[in-house]
Amino acid sequence: MEQEHKRRVRYKGTHPRSYQEKYKELDPEKYRADVDKIIRSGKTPAGMHIPIMVDEILEFLQIQPGQTGYDATLGYGGHTRKMLECLQGQGHLYATDVDPVESEKTRARLEAQGYGADILTIRRLNFADVDQVAPGEKFDFVLADLGVSSMQIDNPERGFTFKYNGPLDLRLDPTSGVTAAQRLRELDQEELAALLVENSDEPYAERIAGAVMGVFKRGGTIETTKQLASAVETALSFLPPAERREAVKKSCQRTFQALRIDVNSEFEALYAFLEKLPDVLKSGGRTAVLTFHSGEDRMVKKAFRQFYRAGIYREISEDVIRPSAEECFQNPRAHSTKMRWAIRA
Repeated sequence: MEQEHKRRVRYKGTHPRSYQEKYKELDPEKYRADVDKIIRSGKTPAGMHIPIMVDEILEFLQIQPGQTGYDATLGYGGHTRKMLECLQGQGHLYATDVDPVESEKTRARLEAQGYGADILTIRRLNFADVDQVAPGEKFDFVLADLGVSSMQIDNPERGFTFKYNGPLDLRLDPTSGVTAAQRLRELDQEELAALLVENSDEPYAERIAGAVMGVFKRGGTIETTKQLASAVETALSFLPPAERREAVKKSCQRTFQALRIDVNSEFEALYAFLEKLPDVLKSGGRTAVLTFHSGEDRMVKKAFRQFYRAGIYREISEDVIRPSAEECFQNPRAHSTKMRWAIRA
């Protein structure tokens, strides 16, 4: 029996709203011209991640052919590919990621570009275990981009954004641990308020925690991204209409960020990474870290200064390095980026 031909869902307009409808953006190799047009307009194509501060990173790392390096946060592989280009087929690059879905896609993409196991080793590992990436190996350069990849943010099924309705998950590794929805049910009001302050400096933390617990007390549930966003909106209903919309947007961003950090134990992982980092760097080895909010930046700054004063790092960045205005226009997600670096003694 001849199989009935099914037409592809029509590409609705120049920028479709539904994630599933964005098949051109989700297949950038096939629809390169369309994807380039979207990037030039200052947007990030769905299912794709634009690497941030590439020039500044490469200028500092000074990667040479034959060196050994480590990309602590593989993601879409944008930074990885640029570092591999610098190696010119000589040396080796290790990379890790806890996301089993996206890391396999990236592995296949890089293999297709000619970067196989001879020069690239990808391991599904948290960078907190940096000492287990290549036991006995020391690196000439290490990069850690602490941002959540755009592919994770844009996919409603992952629950990283309040812009689309989806399960309130927020796990970087969707195969292990508890979801954000489960985590909310484990916390009391005081604990949730403290989490929002500690992880994202949320100014309306107590009101938001009260609104979330109010939903539970009335027998309701918060299982989806839109349900959580609705609770935040309720919490901020006291604000004047003229400023409410922007305040709700920012508080939603901070609330989701705080829960994501908690669900994935991100601060604990970063602390472990920063403590072990000097031990995996060669003498003269260089490391650069990209952070995206004040809590992360404070941790990196403190660790770098501590090891610099102890003589373990011979030089560190005194001030943060930020992306250019041009890059921020082309990639709005770069706005909050801060880069710090250190050189091993």
